[in-house]
Amino acid sequence: MFYRPENGHGLPHNPFNAIVTPRPIGWISTRGRDGHDNLAPYSFFNAVAYVPPQVMFASTSAKSDRGDTKDSVAHIRETGVFCVNIVEYAMRDAMNATSAAHDRDVDEFIHAGIEKSDCDTIACARVARAPANLECRLTQIVQLPGAANFAVFGEVTGIHLRDDCLIDGQFDVTTFQPLTRLGYRDYARVETVFSLARPDD
Repeated sequence: MFYRPENGHGLPHNPFNAIVTPRPIGWISTRGRDGHDNLAPYSFFNAVAYVPPQVMFASTSAKSDRGDTKDSVAHIRETGVFCVNIVEYAMRDAMNATSAAHDRDVDEFIHAGIEKSDCDTIACARVARAPANLECRLTQIVQLPGAANFAVFGEVTGIHLRDDCLIDGQFDVTTFQPLTRLGYRDYARVETVFSLARPDD
């Protein structure tokens, strides 16, 4: 099968988001100038640089009470900061609860019963029991082609690692099983880990 996206695919559901998988989930927490906290998952997310450490996520839809975007991007425009909370399999239901399109004044931490803590380097809340949190300062927001498509880039200014995830001096993903996004309504958890030596090791 071959199709040009502009002509449609003719399938019951769009296959595009099932092709690039698995994708890590950036559980993005923000705080608006008015003090309202927000928490939402984004599967267009990844790390993009080591030194300084940098991450990105993309928001691809809008809410009527936010104009051209959603709460996360609106808050980041206002404050210039955000936090990436890493999602473990055990928190899948809480993460899913925060994916609903709530009114701008709804605190998803409270709605989903998620314990929050303050960040150390930025004025923002974080998921207290997440395996890791990346506190970020905005570097740029890039408007992509298409309505409401924004890529948000940030420099990581502080990192929290949950103590039980550190094994022999390494951040060990097998201790918490990262949740990943597949296509459609499908997810997966990382259960099997193996190592490969690089040719120049």
